[in-house]
Amino acid sequence: MDAIFGNADLWGEAIGNTVILFLVGGVIALVLGFIVGAMRVSPVPVARAVGTVYVNIIRNTPLTLVFFFFVFGYPKLDLPPLSPLVLGIAAISIYTATYVAEVLRAGINTVPVGQAEAARAIGLPFGKVMSLIVLPQAFRSVMPPMMSVFIALLKNTTIAAGFGIKDLAALRATVADSADRPGTMLEILLLVAVVFVVLVLVLSWIQNRMEKKWKVAR
Repeated sequence: MDAIFGNADLWGEAIGNTVILFLVGGVIALVLGFIVGAMRVSPVPVARAVGTVYVNIIRNTPLTLVFFFFVFGYPKLDLPPLSPLVLGIAAISIYTATYVAEVLRAGINTVPVGQAEAARAIGLPFGKVMSLIVLPQAFRSVMPPMMSVFIALLKNTTIAAGFGIKDLAALRATVADSADRPGTMLEILLLVAVVFVVLVLVLSWIQNRMEKKWKVAR
């Protein structure tokens, strides 16, 4: 247990950065994904084209390359400097937003077309049709796959360790290198794995609670 209590400050910083990456990145991905998902089913051809290009390019690019662009490419653009953590949040949220958009689009397609057509027939604009009619119904059907996207997001935060962000995955180097006891690295890896398992179980519990609360009565 020296790997924990002897490096409590490092563990606190690592867990904190991982949670920040997950929560802030998840919120941004959710908002951006909803926008892109709406664009993907928009009746406006330009909006559909932009949404399609964004999803196809970003989703088919490895997340590591997206991190490379933000962490190493952004400073070359002579823009205001940002910390590696902020750049990591930008990378992981922009990447995850494509999966949120596709899950949302699949959920929208489960809503009967007649409901949207009826809403447009009484004069509702596209924005209100989506927010009042389509999205509330689609959200229930996309809950399980959407939570899978966020579980994947949590696991993807480990990539940030390779770009100067001191998250849980970086503890393998920071703690193990400072210890002189054999087996410390394996101990750290096992403890990090346990933390991720606990976090995933929490997300699964939240998913089950939300499904029970919002399930459709049949």
